[in-house]
Amino acid sequence: MVQFCFSPLFVTWKTGADKKLRGCIGTFIAMSVNKGLSEYAIQSSQKDSRFKPIGKEDVSKLECGVSLLTNFEQASSYLDWEIGVHGIQIEFPLKGVMKTATYLPEVSREQGWSKVQTINSLLRKGGYKEHVTEEFRNSINLVRYQSEKSVVTYEEYCRYRRKHRSS
Repeated sequence: MVQFCFSPLFVTWKTGADKKLRGCIGTFIAMSVNKGLSEYAIQSSQKDSRFKPIGKEDVSKLECGVSLLTNFEQASSYLDWEIGVHGIQIEFPLKGVMKTATYLPEVSREQGWSKVQTINSLLRKGGYKEHVTEEFRNSINLVRYQSEKSVVTYEEYCRYRRKHRSS
């Protein structure tokens, strides 16, 4: 019997020896992992507005990560999370509209950011252009979460395909 797993998820593409980000899009809505993986693998590789679409020339240098998001908790403050353990989603008002932005658990650690630097960067990512004050940081709503992440390189994928084609 086939088991179906439902989870919020993000698909992240990186390229090259320095593992430069090439796309990352996902959803906080729990969905079938099979459906979510196929949908967000395409969206994150072709429709992340921060990057040009991934082309055939990029494929051999790619690494794909899939993060299944778990353990969502309302934080008591903008500092109530651990670098490298929690992903964070913030919500804040901007010109009468609520804006959101998120970073997966590994982002602040990979960037070498403190919690305050991470929050400031997320505010910018969400469109906030004003000077960021302590008072404004204290006004944001923060939800922390964790993730289970699997990563495969193109080379690993090719080895897997060769091995399972012959069996």
